[in-house]
Amino acid sequence: MQPTVHEGRLNAEGFRFGIVASRWNEFITGRLVEGALDALKRLGASQEQVAIYRVPGAFEIPLMALRLAQSHKVDAVICLGTIIRGQTPHFDYIANEVAQGISKAGLDTSVPVVFGIVTADTVDQAIDRAGVKLGNKGFEAAMTAVELVNLYKEAFEEG
Repeated sequence: MQPTVHEGRLNAEGFRFGIVASRWNEFITGRLVEGALDALKRLGASQEQVAIYRVPGAFEIPLMALRLAQSHKVDAVICLGTIIRGQTPHFDYIANEVAQGISKAGLDTSVPVVFGIVTADTVDQAIDRAGVKLGNKGFEAAMTAVELVNLYKEAFEEG
C-alpha cells in the first residue's frame, strides 16, 4: 500500500503573514525579524503581504498572535522574540507561558501560529540563534509558516 503523502510547498505567493515581535532584546529580535522577512521574500511574498506588529515583551506575544489569527487578516502568524535567562525563576515562567500561549492561539483559531522565540541561557547563545552561528530562528519560523499555509490550503480548502 502506498498512502498519499501531503506536504506543504515553500511558496508564499498569495498568502498574508503577520509577524508579532517583541521590542525587548531588540538587538536580537530585530535580527529574527530580518531573517523572517528574508525568508518570506525569497519564497515569493511581496511587501504588501506582510505586516509587523510590535509588542513590548515576549509575554505579550501570545495575546496579539491570538487576536491577529482571529481577525482573519492573515493566513499565518509568525511569533518572534528573545527570552534570556537571568538570576531568578522569571525566565522559566515567561518562557513556559509564551510557549503555551502561542500553541493555544493556533489551536483555538486553526490558523498556523508559529513559534520563533529564542530561549537562551546567555546573550551569546541568543545571538548565535539569530543568525551568527546556528542559523536564524526567524528565517526558520517563516519557512515553517509558509509550508503550513500551503499544507492547510491543500488539506482543508481544496477537495
